[in-house]
Amino acid sequence: MKGTYIIVIFLKKDSIIRIGALGEINFREGYYIYVGSAMGTTGATTIRNRVKRHVSDSLNKKVFWHIDYLLKCKDSSINRLYLIPSPIKFECVIANDLLNCAESFIQNFGSSDCKCKSHLFYFGELPWYLL
Repeated sequence: MKGTYIIVIFLKKDSIIRIGALGEINFREGYYIYVGSAMGTTGATTIRNRVKRHVSDSLNKKVFWHIDYLLKCKDSSINRLYLIPSPIKFECVIANDLLNCAESFIQNFGSSDCKCKSHLFYFGELPWYLL
């Protein structure tokens, strides 16, 4: 199955996290909303398997995507997860909408394969529309 997904992550304290080639980034305590997609029809590229990988124990997987570094942090936890099954990729549409309402964002996070400013957005409190 193809589709887009949203992972809501809670970071329980301010942290400096090394995010691959992006380097060390200061993350504030609060909620981070990550938007991703998986447009394959079989194997690791399906939305089910991509999300399954993200939620699996980070100690037993290779760190590959930017989101892997954040999820590996001992002070982060997945708060919510939304799946949007669709043959159309909505990742950038959702990311651009979140850019307009987020308190801030992490430049170039998760968006190396598109023209978006980011796919990771910061909110001090969880917005009502994600409750």
